[in-house]
Amino acid sequence: MKSEDTPFEGGPMDGRVLPVLLGMTGQPPKTYRIPVPDAAGGPPTVLVYRRVPRGHSKRLGLQQGWKYTYDPAGGAGGGPRWPWSKPEPTTPEKRRDDTEG
Repeated sequence: MKSEDTPFEGGPMDGRVLPVLLGMTGQPPKTYRIPVPDAAGGPPTVLVYRRVPRGHSKRLGLQQGWKYTYDPAGGAGGGPRWPWSKPEPTTPEKRRDDTEG
């Protein structure tokens, strides 16, 4: 298995560089989850980091690798986005009739 040293930004892992295993396409996973054990023996806290481009070259604008940024919400996010799927509603919308009169 091939790995790549990937920097982490934000959260408790800020400034650290960890070797992350690459997938079959040669890219690290889109999300990186780090379970942190609870000192009291409870369920572990999971830190979620999202993959973002590290930077781009000046001349050709090519991407220069990946880095992970902290996602404090830790939402599920990701997964396949099919063209026929509707986005999940974040808040329920109330419809009102404007036929008052």
